Amino acid sequence: MNQVSVSQVSSLKATVGRYGIWSFGLRSEDPAGLTERAETAAELEELGFGALWLGGSPGLRHAVPLVEATSRLVVATGIQSIWDYEAAETASGYAKLEATHPGRFLLGLGVSHAGFAERYRRPYASMVEYLDVLDAAGQPAERRVLAALGPKMLELSRDRAAGSHPYLVTPEHTAQARAALGETPLLAPELKVVLDADPDRARTTARSTLALYLTLPNYTNNFLRIGFTEDDFTAGGSDRLIDAVFAWGDENRIRERIDAFHTAGADHVTLQLLGDWPREALPRDSWRRLADLLK
Repeated sequence: MNQVSVSQVSSLKATVGRYGIWSFGLRSEDPAGLTERAETAAELEELGFGALWLGGSPGLRHAVPLVEATSRLVVATGIQSIWDYEAAETASGYAKLEATHPGRFLLGLGVSHAGFAERYRRPYASMVEYLDVLDAAGQPAERRVLAALGPKMLELSRDRAAGSHPYLVTPEHTAQARAALGETPLLAPELKVVLDADPDRARTTARSTLALYLTLPNYTNNFLRIGFTEDDFTAGGSDRLIDAVFAWGDENRIRERIDAFHTAGADHVTLQLLGDWPREALPRDSWRRLADLLK
């Protein structure tokens, strides 16, 4: 049975708004970049983004400096692997941060992938056990979301969390996820964006990122469920697959692609910008462009 009320989820939706930023760079632990990360988070808040989603299996320690550097936006883990952080430790850290900055942190959880976690086993059952520990420690269900792709994990997102944060998905998957979740839960898919109108160049940038994910069965199985075939996974991904899971092109085309996720049922779309920069970069000029096209 869902532990989260309609009013609690409505409050969360209002706080995170329609758009967020998904970033590996903001999760960095490099002490030399701490000031720049704090300044960047503050600027993204001023640009109107409602949430920052930290990539690379972040923990609370990665979120704290960004929460402290801002005044209202939500900082979320997108996605914290349950294999990397003990549930009791996570609940304790959450309680400390909530005491000083209430309502500013959202715990995003996922089961990661067998190739990334030595302890990987029974992912669904392990997630249930993890949530049981969080519940027992008092970590509220309305302050967490699950990285759900398949039906069972989507149902768990509906019943044991505020909603879902699916990664590397399409508007078609978003529509299916909304149907599985029902009207109330938060649905916050991630979408990769390439601010480049040249088709060949944009798709090359996209393929350089997609290559890793095409080696991970969690993602390829999900693509197969929503209508793609094994042929779409060859040569770095077919044009059909690239165009479905990336937003690229001029500003109008990108805005239309983002809007398609909202039309399909997303409440909040978290945008990961890709370009000719390292994964850990902070592409501030491009984030400003993105903010402008969303106005």
